[in-house]
Amino acid sequence: MPTFKYAAKNAEAKSVNGKISADSKTAVIDELRKRKLTIISVTEVKGAAAKGAPFQSKKVKKDEIVIFARQLATMVDAGMPIVQGMDALADQVTHPLFKKVLTEIRDDIQHGNSLSNAFAKHPAVFDTLFVNMVRVGETGGVLSQILDRVASYMEKTLRLQRKVKSALVYPAVVVSMAIIITTILLVKVVPTFAGIYDSFQATLPVPTLILITVSNILKKFLLLIIILMIAIIVLIARWHKTEKGAIIIDGALLKMPIFGTLLRKVAISRFSRTLATLIQSGVPILESLDIVGKTIGNRVLEIVVEDVKNAVREGESIAAPLSKSVVFPAMVTRMVAVGEKSGQLEKMLVKIAEFYDDQVDAAVEGLTSIIEPLIIGFLGIVIGFIVVALFLPIINITRLI
Repeated sequence: MPTFKYAAKNAEAKSVNGKISADSKTAVIDELRKRKLTIISVTEVKGAAAKGAPFQSKKVKKDEIVIFARQLATMVDAGMPIVQGMDALADQVTHPLFKKVLTEIRDDIQHGNSLSNAFAKHPAVFDTLFVNMVRVGETGGVLSQILDRVASYMEKTLRLQRKVKSALVYPAVVVSMAIIITTILLVKVVPTFAGIYDSFQATLPVPTLILITVSNILKKFLLLIIILMIAIIVLIARWHKTEKGAIIIDGALLKMPIFGTLLRKVAISRFSRTLATLIQSGVPILESLDIVGKTIGNRVLEIVVEDVKNAVREGESIAAPLSKSVVFPAMVTRMVAVGEKSGQLEKMLVKIAEFYDDQVDAAVEGLTSIIEPLIIGFLGIVIGFIVVALFLPIINITRLI
C-alpha cells in the first residue's frame, strides 16, 4: 500500500502535515475531507521512505520507546502541542512499524481522543504500565514528569535485563559450540578411525567401542534426534502457555541451584521498582498491583501478587501476604511493612530495588566465575575421552609391534 504525504489546514487555519497509507490519492483526499481539513497538497512518498527498512525487525525495541518518551516529555515541557510533537517524532522515526503507530496515534488525537487512549490501541508497542502512567499524567497535568519517569523506569529495567542476558549468553555460546564440535567429531572423524580399526581385526578397548557405538547411533539418527529436540522445545513452550504448565515451569526455574537465585533477585527488583514507579505516579494501589502482576514475567510470582491484591482489597497490608510467600525474603517484607506504617512505601520499594540491583550485579559476576571453570572442565572431560578412546588402539598396536 503506497504512502502519501499531505499538507492541509484545520478549522483554525493552522497548518497540519502528515502521512497516510492508502490505496490511492483519491482515498487520501476523501479521508482528509472527513477530518474537515482544507487540502493544500497530497504527494506520494516514493523510494526507501515509503518502503521502509525491509530487513528491520517488526518488533519495536524498548530502547526506541525510551527515546520517544524522553523526546515527547521535552516537547510537552516546552509547551508544544501534542499533535505537533507526535508529528515531529513520527517524521524522525526510522522504524516502519513505529512510524505507522505514531502516525495513527497523532490522527487519533486530532479526532479528539486522549493520548492514553490512543496509546492503548497499540498494546504491542505500549504496554499497560505505559498507558496507565500516561493516563495519570494527563489527569494530573504532569504529563512531562510522568513520561520522564516512565523512561527512567524502562532504562533501569532494560539495564537489569542486559546484565542477566550477558551472564547467560557466554555459557550458552560456549556450550552450543562444544555440542557442535563434539557432534562433528562423532559424525565425521570417529567413523574414519573406525574404518582403520576394522582393518586391524583386533579387539578394541572398551572406551573405543563405546565411542564408535555412540558415533554410529548419532550418524544414523542425527536428523531424528534434532527433530525430537525441536519437538520437545515446542511442546514445552506450548505447555508453558497453559496455567498448570506455567506454574510448574516458572516454579522450577526459581528453584534452580544457580540461575534460580539470580532470577528471584531480578523478579524482586522488578516488582519493587514497578510498584514504586506506579505509586509515585499516583496510580491507585489495586490497579498498580494488577499491572505489576502482568509485567513481572513469572506465573508463580504473579499468583503471589494476586494474593497481595486480594488482601489489600479486603483491607490488609501488602507486607502480610508477601511474608507468607517463599519467594520474598524476610528483609523485603519487613522493609515493606515499615514503609506502609511510615507512609513512605514508595521510598522503601525504591531502596529494595536498588539493593537487589546490586545483588544482581554480584550474582552475575559470581555466576560467570562459577560457570567458566565448569564449562572448561566439562569440555576437557568430553574432548579428552574422545581423544583417548581414538588413540588407545593405536597405542596398543604400537606396543605389540
